[in-house]
Amino acid sequence: MSKILVTCPGCLARFEVSDKYAGKKGPCPKCKKEIIVPNKQDEVVIHAPAESGPTDSKGVSVLKPIKRIEFAVGRLMWIGVAVGIIATLGVAISFRLSNTPPSILWLVIGSIVLAPPIVMFGYTFLRDDGFDGFTGQEYLIRTAICSVLFAATWLFYWQISVYFENKVMADIPTAQMAIFMILMIAIGTVTSLATFELETPQAAAQYLAYFVVTFLLCWMMRVELAEPIAAPKSINRSKSTIQAAPPVIPPANAK
Repeated sequence: MSKILVTCPGCLARFEVSDKYAGKKGPCPKCKKEIIVPNKQDEVVIHAPAESGPTDSKGVSVLKPIKRIEFAVGRLMWIGVAVGIIATLGVAISFRLSNTPPSILWLVIGSIVLAPPIVMFGYTFLRDDGFDGFTGQEYLIRTAICSVLFAATWLFYWQISVYFENKVMADIPTAQMAIFMILMIAIGTVTSLATFELETPQAAAQYLAYFVVTFLLCWMMRVELAEPIAAPKSINRSKSTIQAAPPVIPPANAK
């Protein structure tokens, strides 16, 4: 005996009844409202969509649906991030304890080495999960381009400070430092927008992650980025200059 699928117009409950009740009235088992059981030929049947496209000898479609791959940060990646953070902090602390700021070569190498992991980790959490992200060779190329341009923003900071006739970065005034860093953030945001096609807030956050990490490391290693950071040394340097100045001796025939 076949069944008829019935939908109550009152509570929208769905249930099956025997076809012997076709065309008869009865109460809904849920809301008790009177309903009419439709005839078998009036039953609404939902069929699966017909498959289109090429099929094999058995009529099964040879096309496989594209499934979106969810990316999750695994345990090994978290361990790698933790080891990288500990190693970076260890190097920064060693420079701070030695009271010897790193050379320009160390700063250049550090700004380049730190960029790729920060860029990749930031993109993992900032990209829109509703769209497939970049993968494979294209992802690596975009990461390399973005990392180099992120590191180049510190070169821009140094070059523009020289343009304003600051012989050393420790002589950069507070106002100039603020303007230079705003320009760095703007360049980094545009770089992220162009390479990873993120939204503007996410692109700014990706560069800010790199900027904050590198800035804090420079502060830990006592790198003189501007007057606010290098003020004590600037004062000491000026005092030593005053002390080193030769005394003024009046002429012997002066009255």
